Formats: sequence, C-alpha cells, structure tokens
Amino acid sequence: MTSRTSAATSRAPGTGDHPAERAPLSHERVLRCALALADAQGIGALTMRSLAQELGVKPMSLYHHVANKEAILDGIVDLVFAEIELPSPGGDWRTEIRRRAGSAREVLHRHPWAVALMESRSSPGPASLRHHDTMLGTLRAAGFSVEMTGHAYALLDAFVYGHAIQEAGLPFTGTDDAAEITSAIAAQFAGGDYPHMVEFATERVLKPGYDFGDEFEFGLGVVLDALERLLPDGGA
Repeated sequence: MTSRTSAATSRAPGTGDHPAERAPLSHERVLRCALALADAQGIGALTMRSLAQELGVKPMSLYHHVANKEAILDGIVDLVFAEIELPSPGGDWRTEIRRRAGSAREVLHRHPWAVALMESRSSPGPASLRHHDTMLGTLRAAGFSVEMTGHAYALLDAFVYGHAIQEAGLPFTGTDDAAEITSAIAAQFAGGDYPHMVEFATERVLKPGYDFGDEFEFGLGVVLDALERLLPDGGA
C-alpha cells in the first residue's frame, strides 16, 4: 500500500486502523474506503481485490455488504452528489444555481475521477435523485418550461463538468505554477511562428494575479445571462 493511499484511506471510517481497533465491516465503511481509494489512486485502481486489501479483509467478505463493483460505483457517485450544495427552494434562481455550480466545481476538484461517472449510473442513489429533482424544481420555479428546463440543466452541467475536466488536466495548480510553466512554454515561441500564443501568454497568463479559475465565474455568468433571456418575460 502506498503512503498516499494510506493517508487517504485513513480518513475513511475504520480504515487504516490497527486490526484490533478496526471498525466492523459495513456498507457505509466499504463505500467510504472505496471513495478514498478512488481519490488517492484513480477510479481505475478501484477493484474488489484492491478494496478488500485496503479494508484488511478477504474479497468475498465485501459481497455481504455490496452486490458487486457496479453497486460500489453507484454508491460512491451518490456520496459525491451528497457533497454538492443544493439550491434552496424559493431563493433567487440565479443565486441558487450559481452557488450550486460553485459547490459542484469544488467537489469535483476533490474527486476528479467522478466527472465521467456522474451521469452514467443506471441505478442512481437517493442523493443523486434528490440533487436532480431539486435542480429541476429550481429551474421550473424560475419560469422555464419543461423543455427549456431540460436545455438549461444540460447546458449548466456541460459547463460545470467541462470546466472541471479542464482544471483537472492543467499542468499547473496555482498562479505561481501557471507563470512558471507558461514562461517555459513561451520560450519555445521565440522564432515568431506563434505570435498569438506569445501575445496571450505575455498579456494574459503572465500578468500578476492571473488565475484560470476566474474563467469559471466569467463563463458561468455568460451562461446564466443567456438562460435568463430565454425566460418568458426575458428575466424582467
């Protein structure tokens, strides 16, 4: 077991403990350990065998608490959905949707593997269903028709999930890293073959305070403005 995995699984209830102190195996404990394992090593590392090893049990013991790996994936996706803040009924729809989008971004930053699985489950759990029902209700209460609610929800998730994928794939994690890595890349443009790349790097990315994360708020604002104009009263 790697130190990274050990550190992650130690946050899950009953994992990483001395055998004499280990909590009894349960459905909740299995899912929490699976979530920690996926966070530490990626979803590809999550197997029944690797999960059993993390829990310190035989693989067959897991089947007393989960039906199979698909049930584990259903369960950990539901745990991720449960971490996302839901819109509050009766609130201003733009404010509530913006808060939910920001929360989703933060949650997907903690669980980057989850982006590809969020909408793929054929047996969604209660947190997933509650999340979708609340989002649909918020958009309907704002005045969107059933058809436009579907369009709006798909557009919002495409933006939030797409931005999460972009952030997860960046070669830097902060403003200092961005400047350092961009400077190294820009050095390759000295021949003048990529003038627009040079301009963007020097006038945008290398400017003090540049943070790719700011693009999230800008883009979300554009999406919300566009959706507001599609309301029956034009958002008046």
